[in-house]
Amino acid sequence: MHFTPQDLPRTTVADGADPLWETVLSLHTLRESRADPALAAWRRHAVWHGPGPLRTLFPLVPPRGYFPDFLTPPAAANGVEPALEAVMSTPRTRLRAELAALADGIHTTGQRALPGWTADIAAGDPAALRHLARSLRTYHHHAIAPGWPRIAEQVGRDRALRRHALGAAGAEAMLRTFGPAMRWRPPVLEVGYPVERELHLQGRGLVFVPSYFCRDVPVALADGALPPVLVYPAAANDATAPGDAEGPRLRTYGSGALRDVPTLIGARLRSGA
Repeated sequence: MHFTPQDLPRTTVADGADPLWETVLSLHTLRESRADPALAAWRRHAVWHGPGPLRTLFPLVPPRGYFPDFLTPPAAANGVEPALEAVMSTPRTRLRAELAALADGIHTTGQRALPGWTADIAAGDPAALRHLARSLRTYHHHAIAPGWPRIAEQVGRDRALRRHALGAAGAEAMLRTFGPAMRWRPPVLEVGYPVERELHLQGRGLVFVPSYFCRDVPVALADGALPPVLVYPAAANDATAPGDAEGPRLRTYGSGALRDVPTLIGARLRSGA
């Protein structure tokens, strides 16, 4: 990421956890094959309660690679409902372009082709967009909202750390706090990103978004023309599942609890339960 002198004073940290970034990135976590005991019970809960939304959301958010930028609009900073309104108001040209990019990415990586109903979203069909918004809302309600206080707490701790550096010594001092995943070599922020790319901020600044469900490497919007955002794993991960307060089902921890999650995903999606 290439900074200019104008970018530094316009670089900041988001005010809190972003509900749609957490929602979308959790869909990656849900399908991770590696054992993560802290999230085992959360994964089982999310799959058990969300087969309907998952049938819609999984094709749009593959396990790896590109997913459409319109799923994570800036309006999410104001809450879930403003974000969903923004998703449903995405211009048709952008829907077509981003779903075409998704189809290309899926083809390149050998993943399953997009289902036919995504053509209705690409065409801006109001009913299809309402269904997408309803799926995001329902999944967020069951999988993300119950653990939101814990998500917000962890993100808040990270935000306080970055904001302290920013307020005490300026943007460059804050940029030096992100190692080792990011390295500040003025005027470039080097990011351990999954694909090779360069982003020139060109005076627009950058918003850092700490995230609970961003688990490995930072994530940026694919379209460099959009307002620059960099989502990164929130520090001070206490290895506690976000849904820990959801009851006995969410307290069944241990790596063994993860073994049947892929089977459970398939069974729930096939059953239509």
